[in-house]
Amino acid sequence: MNTNARYNRRQFVAAGATALAYRRILGANERIRVANVGCGRRNLLRELLEVKDTAGIEIAAVCDTWRQKRERAVATVREFAGNTPAATPRFADVIGRKDIDAVIIATPDHQHCTQLVEAVEAGKDVYIEKPLAMNMKELLRAYDAVKRSGRIVQVGTQMRSYRQAGGLKNYLASGALGKILKVEQARNGYSPYWMSYGGEGFASETPTEGDVDWKAFLMGRRQIPFNPDMYQNWYGYRAFSSGPHTNLMVHFIDLVHFTTGVNCPVRVVAHGGTFRWKSQYDVPDSVEVVLEYPEGFLVRYASVFGNSGNSFAKWFGTRGTVDGKRLSPREAWTASGEGSGEPDRLKAEIEVPQVEAVPHMQNFFDCVRSRQQPIAPIEAGYAHSVAVIMAEEALTSGRRQTYDAPRRALIAA
Repeated sequence: MNTNARYNRRQFVAAGATALAYRRILGANERIRVANVGCGRRNLLRELLEVKDTAGIEIAAVCDTWRQKRERAVATVREFAGNTPAATPRFADVIGRKDIDAVIIATPDHQHCTQLVEAVEAGKDVYIEKPLAMNMKELLRAYDAVKRSGRIVQVGTQMRSYRQAGGLKNYLASGALGKILKVEQARNGYSPYWMSYGGEGFASETPTEGDVDWKAFLMGRRQIPFNPDMYQNWYGYRAFSSGPHTNLMVHFIDLVHFTTGVNCPVRVVAHGGTFRWKSQYDVPDSVEVVLEYPEGFLVRYASVFGNSGNSFAKWFGTRGTVDGKRLSPREAWTASGEGSGEPDRLKAEIEVPQVEAVPHMQNFFDCVRSRQQPIAPIEAGYAHSVAVIMAEEALTSGRRQTYDAPRRALIAA
């Protein structure tokens, strides 16, 4: 790492000590001091700035393994919040600061569980991006660590916080759609989402080894030489992520769980491969996943990259169909009698009533103060992780996966 990219740990810790002394003066009415970890395209920093006043927070530190992203994050906080946060490429520096109350994590998938465990064990409340885990071993470790810690954890499956989602949950619970038979989503695109995922302003920039803390990025993965494409487009490499069935599907599966009130699937099958974008990337560009739930209905998820047509999200019941409008938060989701032959089928298309909703990030900080559970607690992350891990195991092994709930284990059939 060159001298411009070097971080002075002593300065970072000293900044924390000074802030801690100030924090003690503030007393009970102090602001929640937050560290933003991962300053890329997910842009949780923007969400933090949007709620900084209503949530009563101070963005005290930023952390990213790419120097330019750290510098840009510092400048953004300075411009829109008026303070200059400390900056570091090392997660250990963040959780080592006693003055940090909460950590907002938007890092590559392979880092999530390790950082979550280390954060809660350091006494921090955590907002953690999805998917929560890439395998059952790390999932169980993270889940158990959170439960032992008593810390507040919000998983970043923010569709739960849509007004449409809360309304659909109530609508299905009322029995208005009858018995749920199947839920489906097709989420397609022309090009894969992992291409140039460096974030706004970084898609055309190539990271250099001198500006990146490559070891911190790998975080336990096998040591390989610095690869700028692997670093910038990590979503396309199985070492760091597994593909659309474990990443894009997470939002949909979590929403299915939330709106129908179910937990983990009992059986999963999956097919897929790379059919269009033949390249150095090794995650599939097309997948089909079918999940069976013990409550007696199926869920289907599909993605294809190479053609963006026919994207949709629908809930099918005995009395009709709910159209989730591709899960858009900007459109009203509708219910109709489409497809039903029952005497009590829905007679006319209606808009599913929406409910008041709190932004996902605001909900997290509300719960940090109240110590109540957030809308997407660790249990939600556990359930969505079981579903996507089952899909990955089914795809890579070619064998149907069964979930043994009492043992918290997957069984290949």
